[in-house]
Amino acid sequence: MSDKERNQDRLALDELSSMDLESQLANGPSVALLPLGSVEPHGPHLPLATDRLLSQVNADRAALALRERGVKAWVAPALPYGVTEYAQGFCGAISLSPMLYENLLIELSEQYLRAGFTLICWINHHLEPLQLQSIMSALKKINQQSRSSDKDERNRVIAPAVVSRRWGRVLGEEFKSGACHAGAYESSMILASHPHLVNAEAASSLPTLEISLSEAIRLGKSGFKEIGMSEAYTGAPSEASAIEGERLYHEHINMVLTEVMESLEVQSEV
Repeated sequence: MSDKERNQDRLALDELSSMDLESQLANGPSVALLPLGSVEPHGPHLPLATDRLLSQVNADRAALALRERGVKAWVAPALPYGVTEYAQGFCGAISLSPMLYENLLIELSEQYLRAGFTLICWINHHLEPLQLQSIMSALKKINQQSRSSDKDERNRVIAPAVVSRRWGRVLGEEFKSGACHAGAYESSMILASHPHLVNAEAASSLPTLEISLSEAIRLGKSGFKEIGMSEAYTGAPSEASAIEGERLYHEHINMVLTEVMESLEVQSEV
């Protein structure tokens, strides 16, 4: 295999040299997938990096799916920290301020656009309200800025949202109930992609907690402990399976693939 062919096969954009990346960006539309995460407790059975791991797998697989459709896509280095105020009081809950997080997303994406990427796609699996608010605020600001500078109406940055009606309905009953932090939903995906990081014995012994995060948030509850998540999980970890995890990854990849292709089609029409 030639050096050129090896470079084309690489998914991680930071494994390319500056010159190789510049050369590839000069030839047609290109997409950077930016995995977002958090350092946050996910029960006694899942790692602190759960959200970042889910976003990374989603991005890696979506990049391959995009390339199969002729789209040049790379995975940017993940942003591993997020806004994790809801988990405060648990060891390992490391939170950025919403304003800092928002500015990080904007500045990172501005740099990738300046480098020559056609589209930036943020991939997020951390569903804390302040994180989602920061993402939506950053998305609005950077697209307004890019429209002003480019003098066109296209969005240069997108953030497919699992909490939207379009995608949330295919992610299972636990997800739709809101009782899905480190439950069967997230545990299944980690079992599918990183089984060595799951404490299976702990997961199997955890009782099901039907505590809806979305309902608690609506009622103004301020964190896991106030909600009653004394072990930083809700849902049914004992019901997780790798088979269900693969199904869920498939839905997440389809979400990213669909929204990226839709955005590129809009841009090609401008």
